[in-house]
Formats: sequence, C-alpha cells, structure tokens
Amino acid sequence: MHQPNAVEFATTRLATGLQVHYAEQGDREREAIVFLHAYVDSWFSYSRMLPLLSPEYHAFAPDQRGHGDSDKSQCCYMADDYVADVDAFMEAVGIEKATLVGDSSGGLIAQRVALDYPHRVSRLVLIGSPTTLVNNDAVREFGKEIVALEDPISPEFVREFVSGTLHYPVPEEFLERVVSESLKVPARVWRDYYEGVLLTVDDTTRLGEIGAPTLILWGEQDAILPREEQERRAAAIPNATLRVYPETGHLAHWVRPEWVVRDLEAFMKETAAA
Repeated sequence: MHQPNAVEFATTRLATGLQVHYAEQGDREREAIVFLHAYVDSWFSYSRMLPLLSPEYHAFAPDQRGHGDSDKSQCCYMADDYVADVDAFMEAVGIEKATLVGDSSGGLIAQRVALDYPHRVSRLVLIGSPTTLVNNDAVREFGKEIVALEDPISPEFVREFVSGTLHYPVPEEFLERVVSESLKVPARVWRDYYEGVLLTVDDTTRLGEIGAPTLILWGEQDAILPREEQERRAAAIPNATLRVYPETGHLAHWVRPEWVVRDLEAFMKETAAA
C-alpha cells in the first residue's frame, strides 16, 4: 500500500568538493530517479511533479553547483564539472544506477552523464532539452544580457527571463518561487554556466553511443527548440522515443506535470528489466 509522498531535504559533501543540497522522497528500497534542473533553477523546478510521482520510486532532486542552496564556489562551472557532480552525488547517497531526468540545459548534463558514466544510467528522460545550443541564435542574443549582469540581479529581469520560456500559464505562487530560486544564483554563475555549458556542449556526434532507453518529451510550442532537432535526436539515439505535447512550450514539467509523470512512469514500467 502506497504511503503519501513527503519531500525531505538534506545536504551531503561530494567527492568533487561540493556541499550539495537536495530534495528526496519515496521508498528508499526501490528504484531511483535523479532529476537534474536547468540553468539558474533548483530542485524546485520539479516541485509540481514530485507530489504526483508514485512513492514506490526513490526520487532525488539536487541543487546543482552554484544553484539553489548548494555551494557557489568561485570556479568550475564547465559541463564536465556538473557531470562529475552527478556521478559523485549518486555515490554519496548510495545509488548505483538511476533513471536520469533532465530538463532544458539539465538535459545536456544528463545526456553527457549517459555518455561518460553509462553504468550510472538505467534510462534517460529529456524534457524540452536541446541537443546543443552552440549555434542557437536566441541563446546567443540572450547572452548579451547575461555577460553584462551584476549583483544584485533584478527580480524583474529574472521574471521576464522565466516567463519567456512559457507558452501556457503556471500558478502565480509557483512562478514567484521559481524567480526567488533563480535569484539565489550569483551573477558570476549566470555567466560561467552560460559560457561553460550553454555555449560549449555539443554531443550530437556521440548520440549513437547512448545505450540507455531514452524518452524525449517536447512541447510543440517550444519557442527555443525546433521540432526537427528533437526528431534528429530521436533517430540518432538507438533506443529513443519522442513524445510531443500539444499547447505546451519549453518547460513541460512546469505546465503539464501530470502528463510528464504519466509518461515517465509508463516509460519506466515498459523498460523495466525482465
């Protein structure tokens, strides 16, 4: 019999040196899911999904380096730093293997983990995630504002940034909390992540190496990522499925949490080891 889900919070020190804050819920004896948030988000990005997730799964949502309530060190915000943190996080909390879920740029990190630490990834789920942003004109145009940021960052700037990713509205209290979480990120981390991840990650030639079953979720009103990119990725990854959500923009798990949880859990059951 399922018990009600309750999110708990903790911190742990990683072998990479990071003190990381994370959310955790579900049955600790059951299969693990690790959720990786995107640029200037936090664990809270998944707060509309977690209450809907079956408590039979053991869910983790860490604040990545420089974000949320995790350490905000002076250096080391390249993609490989984030990828190494995921491996170290799983080691620290005693997970050998997990379904890895990443949204937007968090999907770039999740995808790199599946490539560089394949023994850690039982399944890969990518939500509104780019294959690469290296040649994305919208991201480069936005970058002109990022490199000019100074502390304290304006709440109005952050709210405009967050709202620009949405096609369908979210509850106001959720949006306010998302903005407050983004404001925890120092201007230097906005810049370093932008330059070290958004402008540099391009694993498109390696997609055929991904061995984990992969679910790709994309909103048809995504103003940042074209459908053709998602279709090419689904074709390139050997065991991938693309699901398109109508009337949905970039961050499906914010506006369609019920759909995402439904499809995530169905995917996990379909790909369960015999």
